Amino acid sequence: MTDQPRIDTAPRVSDEIRKTTCYMCACRCGVDVHLKGGKVSYIEGNRDHPVNRGVLCAKGSAGIMQHNSPARLRKPLRRTGPRGSGEFEEISWDEALKTAADWLSPLRHEAPEKLAFFTGRDQSQSFTGWWAQMFGTPNYAAHGGFCSVNMATAGIYTLGGSFWEFGSPDWENARLMLLFGVAEDHDSNPMKMGLARLKERGAKVIGVNPVRSGYNAIADEWVGITPGTDGLFILSLVHELLRAGRIDLDYLARYTNAPVLLDCDPKSDTHGLFLRDEDGKPLVVDRATGRTAPWDGQGVQPKLTGHIRRAGVTHHSVMHEIAERYLDPKYAPEKVAGRCGVAPDRIRRIAAELARAAFDEAVDLPRPWTDFRGERHESMPGRPVAMHAMRGISAHANGFQTCRALHVLQVLLGAVETPGSFRFKPPYPKPADAHPRPHAVACPDAPLPGPHLGFPQGPEDLALDADGTPQRIDKAFTWENPLSAHGLMHMVISNAAAGDPYRIDTLFLYMANMAWNSSMNTRGTIEMLTRQDEDGDYVIPRIICSDAYSSETVAYADLVLPDTTYLERHDCISLLDRPISEPDAAADAIRWPVVEPDRDVRPFQSVLLDLGARLGLPGMVEEDGSPTYADYADYIVNHERKPGVGPLAGWRMGEAGLTHGRGEPNAAQLDSYIAQGGYFTAHVPEEAAYYKPWNMAYQDWAVEMGLAEAPQPYLIQLWSEPLRRFQLAAEGKGERQPPEHLRGRIAATFDALPDWYAPLSDAHEDPAEFPIHAITQRPMAMYHSWGSQNAWLRQIHGVNPLYLPTWWWEKLDLSEGDWVRVISSHGEITVPVAHMAALNADTVWTWNAIGKRKGAWALDEKAPEATKGFLLNHLIHELLPERGDGHRWSNSDPITGQAAWFDLRVRLEKSAVPDEAQPVFGALKSPVGKGPGALRWRVGE
Repeated sequence: MTDQPRIDTAPRVSDEIRKTTCYMCACRCGVDVHLKGGKVSYIEGNRDHPVNRGVLCAKGSAGIMQHNSPARLRKPLRRTGPRGSGEFEEISWDEALKTAADWLSPLRHEAPEKLAFFTGRDQSQSFTGWWAQMFGTPNYAAHGGFCSVNMATAGIYTLGGSFWEFGSPDWENARLMLLFGVAEDHDSNPMKMGLARLKERGAKVIGVNPVRSGYNAIADEWVGITPGTDGLFILSLVHELLRAGRIDLDYLARYTNAPVLLDCDPKSDTHGLFLRDEDGKPLVVDRATGRTAPWDGQGVQPKLTGHIRRAGVTHHSVMHEIAERYLDPKYAPEKVAGRCGVAPDRIRRIAAELARAAFDEAVDLPRPWTDFRGERHESMPGRPVAMHAMRGISAHANGFQTCRALHVLQVLLGAVETPGSFRFKPPYPKPADAHPRPHAVACPDAPLPGPHLGFPQGPEDLALDADGTPQRIDKAFTWENPLSAHGLMHMVISNAAAGDPYRIDTLFLYMANMAWNSSMNTRGTIEMLTRQDEDGDYVIPRIICSDAYSSETVAYADLVLPDTTYLERHDCISLLDRPISEPDAAADAIRWPVVEPDRDVRPFQSVLLDLGARLGLPGMVEEDGSPTYADYADYIVNHERKPGVGPLAGWRMGEAGLTHGRGEPNAAQLDSYIAQGGYFTAHVPEEAAYYKPWNMAYQDWAVEMGLAEAPQPYLIQLWSEPLRRFQLAAEGKGERQPPEHLRGRIAATFDALPDWYAPLSDAHEDPAEFPIHAITQRPMAMYHSWGSQNAWLRQIHGVNPLYLPTWWWEKLDLSEGDWVRVISSHGEITVPVAHMAALNADTVWTWNAIGKRKGAWALDEKAPEATKGFLLNHLIHELLPERGDGHRWSNSDPITGQAAWFDLRVRLEKSAVPDEAQPVFGALKSPVGKGPGALRWRVGE
């Protein structure tokens, strides 16, 4: 018998574990980073972390490959060749920062608006927004304008908070779950755990999505809806619930503005706004007295069908309008079925299932609580219907009203902030009028008077000069898109290149791949970045880019400031920004340098503070000229946004020692976070866990924690006064009115009750010529464009075919290995195809951001991502096609400016198989060279 080799089946993978927060998507899970010999050897989920409880997806586990990516930038770079050539020289940090300060200092002294500072998915927008505010430029925003602004604004204007980062389903009590347009890339670990919990308890999951992938593939029922018609389907469900009388009348009367009285006099300047008392409070009819009373009066019992007669005019409640609007036969299942692709009987059955779960399977938790009117309740009744929605219903030109329609469906069932339904995550709920209004008036050598982004309440809050000129380069908060609470990052380059509304000097981008997958009209965007005037000067004179990796956009920068990876820096996941809270606890977290960089790179946030000190920005420099903060870690600990409230809520200093929420800075705060595992949680008291907008125990707790300055109970806004104010202006009332060519559009789309209208592109291109909807989804193993440089994740998604439904597959006589030409009104691409039966019959789709440009991300020029991978972005324009009216209309939601990615229509033609996916772009010269064919290294040596 020969000796058998002895194999260690349980080798030690580390000699130290450091706990931090993942950055491989926006989920922000807790991770245990294993180190051996000071090098990262393994990453797993932190089992104690409130977000993921140890669960980790492919992206999170592959963070080790992201950290060691050959595409990492190594030193600051200065362009030496033409933009887009990729020709750079390495320079020192002193030279890089001096260059940036020399470019930016004259702008701050003379015209701060000539700096446009826009960031991608950086997860530190509270900080970057503060920096831009102190600089004084109105031109700041992040990527939400082409990702999620419809979802966020619809939720905040209607409910006081939105899906995903600001709320989540009650996984423990829901009996029925509806998913609308949810892909797998965001919030994936909590979603997986939650859906598993629902299925474990026997709850039913219904997925509404044109594509049956991911969560929809495990749903008990899949509704393969036609893209852009979700709102019509939802309002048909509302129609059926109203027709059957299956709505929560008590909830509507107590907690929503359904009983609030409207001014119904068509001659009035406030027609369609609320009737108010002398203190400006909206009025209801009190059931007990039959008289009008303020909505929040102690002991008031609002009458849902209240009405009063004044000067010959009958003024009725919002509920009257709801019934009249949605009982209209145009919302009957037979009327909407053909357009939605959902059979009438199925719509009726789903409506009946919603009603059965809400009312026949209601839950009631024995928890006493007191509401804002002073009424004591002995229990918390709940409607166990949970809903969750994401980009699939948001990225349409009708997305804002569709998202609002979904909220109306929730509210009619009493399924917001009740047991079993949708719940807010602290610091939400927070109504729209509790948020700042936008600020955009730039003055030399002065900060903006307030934050850039906010929630307008009417035309008076628009960012317009006296002559109507937009104050922002992206035209956010103008008549073209008044409620653009996230800005319009997708319009910055287009407007800057056109000099509309004015020229800028410097475009400053952080982690935003605008020269590739984060732009509509990719080829056009590349042309704009390189466009020159008659003197041979670039029309965008200077471009500064910060990124950790050699992306497509880096090649178009004049100055590159290399960032670290997420394992090499401090970050703050703050309650001031996008926290990691769950409904039962406020929570925030940090990242910290679990390893030191092996390259001459610096954390971007620390670089911004250094640059701010060099520029003398308020709050970043002392009177003697020394920097206020040594680095970002110092800022996290010592910065206060208001007295006692800073970036982190945990382990602050109180009068008697350590405290949480409000308190003075604590020099050892980061050490406390690290010792805890990188996060902090503060549990919501049990009596405050539900009914948060109306529960005084929650309101008082929120004030104690520093989440609010005073209790702010409010009503859910089924009828939106801000929308009605803009509509009134379009009707010719008020001091500030829209330009003539926009009046009709505003009057038609800014309805105070959510309505459905066809995507705007339908009026600009022929649906018969382009009969197929084309959409993208992001896979669970990829996030934006980062994943395709990752050696492990590339093996999961190295190429992306275009998936075709059976009818079109057979019509075009396609077989495995075939390719098609995909043609839109803007352009065409030639791509590989695959057959998928579980797909809406008039829809094709592909994975987003798999395709890469040759030379980017340190990939080989023959890499499959660069030869077979592709983008649908080449088919989409930021403007709609001309239609002969003298205007080029934005390809976006007319209310928020959200990019209408998913309104794309195409036609298909079978193609000969090309050598590579079309179009082919020239290879970029890589400033980091090309990565090896295989990545191999040993840790612990």
